[in-house]
Amino acid sequence: MALLWLFISPAHGLPAPTYASTHEIKIGSKKFTESVILAEIVAQLVHSAGAQPVHVQELGGTRVLWNSLVNGAIDIYPEYTGTLTQEIFAGQGIDGNQALRKALATYGIRMTSSLGFNNNYALGMKKEMCKKFGIARISDLRRFPGLSFGFSNEFMDRKDGWPGLRARYGLPQHKVFGLDHDLALRGLESNSIDATELYTTDPEIDYYGLCALEDDLRYFAEYTAVIVYRADLEKRAPQLVAALARLEGRITSVDMIDMNKLVKMEKVPESQVAANFLTRYLSLQTTLRQETVAARIWKRTKEHLYLVSISLLIAILIGVPLGTIAAKKPVWGRIILSVTGVIQTIPSLALLVFMIPLLGIGGPPVILALFLYSLLPIVRNTHAGLQSIPLEIRDSAEALGLSPWARFRLIELPMASREILAGIKTSAVINVGTATLGALIGAGGYGQPILTGIRLDDLGLILTGAVPAALLALLVQGGFDLAELAVVPKGLRLKPGE
Repeated sequence: MALLWLFISPAHGLPAPTYASTHEIKIGSKKFTESVILAEIVAQLVHSAGAQPVHVQELGGTRVLWNSLVNGAIDIYPEYTGTLTQEIFAGQGIDGNQALRKALATYGIRMTSSLGFNNNYALGMKKEMCKKFGIARISDLRRFPGLSFGFSNEFMDRKDGWPGLRARYGLPQHKVFGLDHDLALRGLESNSIDATELYTTDPEIDYYGLCALEDDLRYFAEYTAVIVYRADLEKRAPQLVAALARLEGRITSVDMIDMNKLVKMEKVPESQVAANFLTRYLSLQTTLRQETVAARIWKRTKEHLYLVSISLLIAILIGVPLGTIAAKKPVWGRIILSVTGVIQTIPSLALLVFMIPLLGIGGPPVILALFLYSLLPIVRNTHAGLQSIPLEIRDSAEALGLSPWARFRLIELPMASREILAGIKTSAVINVGTATLGALIGAGGYGQPILTGIRLDDLGLILTGAVPAALLALLVQGGFDLAELAVVPKGLRLKPGE
């Protein structure tokens, strides 16, 4: 573990797990367009206040952002009062902004006043379906148990989401699926699902001709947009806190819908939309640096290669010795193979989230998770390769008077090299694909354009991540095939067709 930390510590180019530097301000955003736009507005305000903004985009759900803010991995992110009271402080009976501010203060967190708009939850359906079945209120859905619902994965589990909504209204539907919010809206359009949750500032409500059902039992709270930030910014960057105050009351619901529409429907970059807003309403001129497609791909390639190469290197340095121990010590072997096998069954996204409290966001938790996923193929193949050496050869080596180390180095390891290399190759290819999930916790790589492309329904953007990831996997596999010529003794190499 000490070796692992040596490679993923800040001295080796990745961010520290907690507490950003004095001059660097980290802004987080959730995995939906409005949050990214608001975070980009904040990032440009940070720059105007003389600090260095780092926008960690699309970090996932509320809990990931909140935990990152509390432990100092980020400094600021856009949030909604309803989410804070109903999700973060659920069951504490917080009523009103004054009580909410007191609750936040116990965590060392501050909150701005309202940015000027609410983005409330609603249930939405296509207008023709509402008209056909006479559905205008959420309570009307009780009469149609066969309807299928598709909700965002976060809404499926959060305290103010589907479980509470179903209980409040006594909804009988059982065909309820979890998926990405933007995919749910497209599923509604294609009639794959009958209803989904809406954000009232979604431009898709008009674009797809949807109706927002009346919340007749007043289940959903009021979700007023605010900015939450670490209290220590008041000392570290007082000019930034003053700049944030300029946003209060300046964004109307119409403004937010228009900005969402520009990004989602007209494919205007979030940074440009944010800059236009600041120029129009705050008379703040910003300079945007435009990246070419090639530059973006190269940037993501470097990030991806770093995650994969460091995690794989550590896995080799630890996995081969573990596999050797497993082969030579049967009792320990059963334990080692069982533990590495169990690790492999943990869902990759869950493992990444588990790492956040330990290492924060960014590269370190992703490298640790990839390292753990790389162990099983390397350990298992090393164990299998050493175990497969014929007993006669072992006895002959011992009869020649070779020491145990000499037998291992000169005979056993070369004879097992083909199996070991195959395990390393398998781990490397798996790593290339799994590393794309690192974008969900701010590690970048090829997953970032894939996530953004899904959010914006931009196939070209998805391909700028998916195609290089596939090519990298092929290159890695080809590289290890060439490495076999140098590492594996000639007589043990696979022949063509084998």
